Amino acid sequence: MGLPLAGVMTPSLVQDELDRRIAELKSVENWLNMNLNVLRMTIQGLEMQKAGLAAMQNAAGGASPGTSAPSGREDPSKK
Repeated sequence: MGLPLAGVMTPSLVQDELDRRIAELKSVENWLNMNLNVLRMTIQGLEMQKAGLAAMQNAAGGASPGTSAPSGREDPSKK
């Protein structure tokens, strides 16, 4: 007689556990998506900073050490 009652109770406990796990995993998914967006914004910011630095260097007419001279100009020290 105890067996049928246990069978009736088990699915509701399993359902509750599944609902709890689903909610837990959705929270983790949201946290990961938020961090992914922050990472993408950081990368985009660094790329913009790099492009701005390159533009300033080109406007100043020089290249930083370790890079080649801007196209269209020859490095006078290499003549």
